[in-house]
Amino acid sequence: MHNNKDLFLMKIFSKNELSLRALILVIVLFSTSQQLKAQEEFVPPSSTYITTIPFTQLTGGIVILHATLDNFEDSLNFVLDTGSGGISLDSITCEYFKLPLVPSDRVVRGIAGMKHVSFANDHSLHLQGLTTTNLDFHINNYDILSSAYGMHIDGIIGYSFFRRYIVFIDYDNQLLKVYTPGSYKYPRGGYLLKPQFSTIPMQMAFVKDNNRIFSKFYLDTGAGLCLLMSDDFAKDSTIFKKRRKKYLTLAEGLGGKTDMQLSVIKELKIGPYRFHNVPTYEFSDEYNVTNYPTLGGLIGNDILRRFNVIVNYPQQEIYIKPNKHFLDSFDYSYTGLGFYLIDGSITVTDIMPGSPAEKAGFLLGDVIIGVESNFSNNIQAYKVLMQNSKIKIRVVVMRNGQPQIIYMKVKSIL
Repeated sequence: MHNNKDLFLMKIFSKNELSLRALILVIVLFSTSQQLKAQEEFVPPSSTYITTIPFTQLTGGIVILHATLDNFEDSLNFVLDTGSGGISLDSITCEYFKLPLVPSDRVVRGIAGMKHVSFANDHSLHLQGLTTTNLDFHINNYDILSSAYGMHIDGIIGYSFFRRYIVFIDYDNQLLKVYTPGSYKYPRGGYLLKPQFSTIPMQMAFVKDNNRIFSKFYLDTGAGLCLLMSDDFAKDSTIFKKRRKKYLTLAEGLGGKTDMQLSVIKELKIGPYRFHNVPTYEFSDEYNVTNYPTLGGLIGNDILRRFNVIVNYPQQEIYIKPNKHFLDSFDYSYTGLGFYLIDGSITVTDIMPGSPAEKAGFLLGDVIIGVESNFSNNIQAYKVLMQNSKIKIRVVVMRNGQPQIIYMKVKSIL
């Protein structure tokens, strides 16, 4: 039993406690109000337009930018590559400009090798209307890419460039529009991806054939293909249907060439966009370029070029909007013929066993001087002409100093 004094003290304490709680509530509400007000008042600075840069495209959607280095006047060819974790120069280009190199412990990996690289530090890159300074280029030998593309590749522009700007890749008009970081209004009609970023964007996507798999893939504008996956991923996920036929081929990258198998998967879905019967490469990823099991592989530029793409590294966003190439048919052609520009001649270097090229009678060392009625000695033009599957094409070669005509029926992998 409480006496009257005790009840009186309890009432005083209760009133004081309620007053204290009310005071705390007022303080919390005031603090929250101030925070909300501060958030409302803070507006990120708007992104501002810097320049527009024209580019050229090669087969597979590869983007080539023309630039100069430091105070040198020579125009250089760079591949625009979201799959590069830095920025790089070709070793021959460095020798030509007599650039001082610094050895390092950094290791770079490619589909056909890995190596320690040296650096050319603190250089400037001049694109049309834009100079980017304080760049540390790592050095690689890009002979294989130069031979495959039919032009000297002086370097690759990757993360060291992208992280400084908002970059709008307009594949419709072959223009690159560059903006400062900041608040940016994306156009209507597209989709905002929120990839995981390290130095290379990693996006979740669905692939479907025998199974439907949801996995993470690199977004790689420097890869002139649709989809690439490691054989470990393909086996563990049993992604391919058992009856899927696979065709032996080769691909080039850092370290040289490596064997691959070319096939098709039923569906690829990125964001809300679906692609059916997608040409897909599978290879033994000895150097773990695809970072399995964290990732399933990479989505290349033969997919990405079907969108106009806004690469916003500062906000860790990529915006994709379908463009006029969205419904372009895929390249299902298969020849099994490998040829490269060597000392000015387009030379046959690889013939896959059992391929249309072998059946047609190509020999190693044949020099291709014409395809159909095209005698331009342009390797890109010849590759495009050989993309007509299910038809027989005429190829003129020089063999032992004599011209010969070879008829080859291009196979479809679909």
